[in-house]
Amino acid sequence: MPDDLKIAEKLAREAGALLREGYAHGLAQDASAIAFEHKGVVDLVTEYDRRSEKLILDGLRGAFPGHAFNSEEYGPSAHRDDYEWLVDPLDGTINFSHAFPHFVVSLALAWHGQPLVGVVYDPLRDELFAAEAGQGATLNSRPLRVSTQADLGQALLATNFPYDVRTNPRNNFDQFRQFHLRSQSVRQTGSAALDCAYVAAGRLDGYWELRIKPWDVAAGALLAVEAGGRATRPDGDDNFLGSPAIVVSNGLIHAQMLRVFRDGDAAPLP
Repeated sequence: MPDDLKIAEKLAREAGALLREGYAHGLAQDASAIAFEHKGVVDLVTEYDRRSEKLILDGLRGAFPGHAFNSEEYGPSAHRDDYEWLVDPLDGTINFSHAFPHFVVSLALAWHGQPLVGVVYDPLRDELFAAEAGQGATLNSRPLRVSTQADLGQALLATNFPYDVRTNPRNNFDQFRQFHLRSQSVRQTGSAALDCAYVAAGRLDGYWELRIKPWDVAAGALLAVEAGGRATRPDGDDNFLGSPAIVVSNGLIHAQMLRVFRDGDAAPLP
């Protein structure tokens, strides 16, 4: 089998270069120069989502013709296989469309729903986060390790909100309030993959989100786990790719985060 991690890293960098070019073009004009379409009221797609996705999928099909694929814009491939690539060609589309410099390319290879390889590439900072199951996680080839913060009350967390936040009652506002009161602070960044990568790098202590897709978190969650952290469902089940909700942490505050999900407003305050 070809070296799947090296190929994923190569494709992520190539797609990132395309996004960097589009971002620079938008800045040279104005933010509105990055054309976008609405998939929903606040859910966007740009020409760069599609161009990045085509570049990645063409490369993966050429290298792994027997594998299945599931990507944000293309959706699942008709062909099914034990091995499946989960692709987000532009995680942070709203940020990108507003020329807000916080977006990434995310690729993961899963086997029977378990991530084996994950790559998250930030093209503006030229930061390539990579992990392989059982082999640890790296940032630009340097080993990564999660933070040592063991107190949720002193932790920096991140989260995001679903695209139908205006109409769906499961919108994360209750959890946002509950975690904000029980942590040092919470950031809402607009890129799930980068949030997970930042947990792996020790820049964040924890992250959670409701109603996410597998391509949003497969690579990033593997990064966090391989850097010494944990990734589970809110009920503690390790099969996070089979769930629309996820909790990722440095491991030390994981039980405290799960208790907030379990007990809500009754969870202990700092």
